[in-house]
Amino acid sequence: MSANSTIRRTQGFRKSTVKTRFFAKVRVAPGTDCLEWAGTRINNGYGRLKVYGLDVVAHRFSYELFVGPIPEGMQLDHLCRNRACVRPDHLEPVTPQENTLRGETLTARYAERTHCDNGHPFAGENLIQTSAGHRECRQCKRDRQARYRARRSAAKLAAEHATVTPTGVEATR
Repeated sequence: MSANSTIRRTQGFRKSTVKTRFFAKVRVAPGTDCLEWAGTRINNGYGRLKVYGLDVVAHRFSYELFVGPIPEGMQLDHLCRNRACVRPDHLEPVTPQENTLRGETLTARYAERTHCDNGHPFAGENLIQTSAGHRECRQCKRDRQARYRARRSAAKLAAEHATVTPTGVEATR
């Protein structure tokens, strides 16, 4: 059982009472087979309940109650994409990275991309992995660097040929 197990923290209490209180706050979601938490929700949409004075996330409690402990270092992914769902067979333990990539966040959307904004593939020799773990298009990076060098060269050339008049106006030679 993991160190942060919800069940371990409430072991001294009767499971039947906890189950009864838990199911009093569960409803079948219309049009789905989700068991949705009808009690208090955290502002990110996850259900929350108090079990003998402890704040507990409802879907984690449900999984541990009916399936068993959540493996160490894993998170529960809602396969149904409904954060309020507490149905144990809709929950799957995954790594934090996998959970992020399966989500609907900006990070997940970018991870799905196969080409950059300019249509170059994120594959083979054209793919750069940055030290921060981001993907970058090699061709776009080359193009950016070439534009930067051209601007810098033009600015340097303009500075070499510029003069300042007594009135402060620049004029080229």
